[in-house]
Amino acid sequence: MDPEPRNAESHKPLRGWRVLVPRGGPWGDQVAALLRSHGATPVIAPLVNFAPTTEVTELDAALADLAAGAFDWITLTSATTVDVLYAYRAEIPAHTRVAAVGETTAAALTAVGYRVDLVPDEDDSAAGLAEQIIAIESSPTRVLALRSETAKPVLTRMLVEASHEVRSVVAYRTVGVPVTERIAADVASGRINAVLVTSGSVAEQVSEQFPDLPAGTLIAAIGPRTARDARKLGLTVDVVAAETTVTSLLEAISRQPAPTGDLSA
Repeated sequence: MDPEPRNAESHKPLRGWRVLVPRGGPWGDQVAALLRSHGATPVIAPLVNFAPTTEVTELDAALADLAAGAFDWITLTSATTVDVLYAYRAEIPAHTRVAAVGETTAAALTAVGYRVDLVPDEDDSAAGLAEQIIAIESSPTRVLALRSETAKPVLTRMLVEASHEVRSVVAYRTVGVPVTERIAADVASGRINAVLVTSGSVAEQVSEQFPDLPAGTLIAAIGPRTARDARKLGLTVDVVAAETTVTSLLEAISRQPAPTGDLSA
């Protein structure tokens, strides 16, 4: 039998890490599986969830029109918007192109069976998404822009100024989800070695629910924009992914010193 390769441990670069995954559902399960494949112990603790929009009639009508083929594009600027689509079992016709603001949103779409036609090349923001669509489309198009209650109308404004027809609909309200006492205790004790921060709303919940994070707990932000949001809330961001993907985020964590101590208890 051939000896085990010297670099066998490189296949498990996060061995010994306990990592808090701040979203549940298919996306959370997918991230947890990826963490396990890297040797880490995932702790799924959804910090945010979506509450029904107050514009239910408008959302129902928009999704019905979407299924009927009324739009050339649908834009999604958060993974939570994907949760809404999935909850409504929304149908996206083959001719309607799907634009995701970043890789996290794109991953959430693919995790529940939707396709992704466009992700911004560089700027993973509403403005970056609008710029990309404007660059592609030389003629006016019909766009369904689903957004949160608190989202600024940057994407809609830019597309309208470029002569596109946009129906902007509030798809959800973001609400915080309190973690269990056990998870709160694990975070407070330092048993959780890293917390994934994948959006500004997650950063807000980390700041509110874990006000006394141990110095050794690593805060890992999925991109510069999320890192800026986290820092504005007073969080110390230790790691920022080079690309706005979970894979890039885990690679960044793996370059940090491994945690010490017995974490099996």
